[in-house]
Amino acid sequence: MEIYLIRHTTPAVAKGICYGQTDLDITETFEQEVAAIIPHLPNTIQSVYSSPLQRCKKLADALFPKHKIELHADLMELNCGSWEMQEWNAIPKPEIQPWMDDFVNVVVPGGESYVQMHERVINRFQRIAKQNQPAVIVAHGGVLRSIVSHITNTPLKESFDVFSFHYGCVVKIVMQDDTLVHEIIYNVSLTGKEWHRPNL
Repeated sequence: MEIYLIRHTTPAVAKGICYGQTDLDITETFEQEVAAIIPHLPNTIQSVYSSPLQRCKKLADALFPKHKIELHADLMELNCGSWEMQEWNAIPKPEIQPWMDDFVNVVVPGGESYVQMHERVINRFQRIAKQNQPAVIVAHGGVLRSIVSHITNTPLKESFDVFSFHYGCVVKIVMQDDTLVHEIIYNVSLTGKEWHRPNL
């Protein structure tokens, strides 16, 4: 069994904007980023799964034009509710502080918590893993962190510090001695540090 996790390429959004399930398009660097990903993927992939958001689906289509792409809503990024497309620093501090204090369990207004996203992602991942065949999951940073945190028993509250997955990264998961292990095989930042919370 081999499962390759691929994060979408650079989205067309300014830094400092909160986004999750907003259906952002991709940037003009898309073809360059696709070309950088391709050498790290085998030609044995049988199944391709993707978030339905276009920044993921377009990448899945470009990487695997001959495959049927299975789209699953439970592979989408965190639902950021009423914060979607707001500037992080413009969200009122009394509203965002509880989430800053416990972003794992606190539900974003009108959205979901990290643990809720984690549960739906892992449910889908386990279904995919049970197929026991070479597969690809094209998804988002939060989805990749959820999966790798799950297989490494890393607490979700530590996942952002422990795992830095840049746009277009490729993570390989295999079974070794009845244990799922991961290897980061491509992870290059073309855009510098990302911005996923306000500067409080």
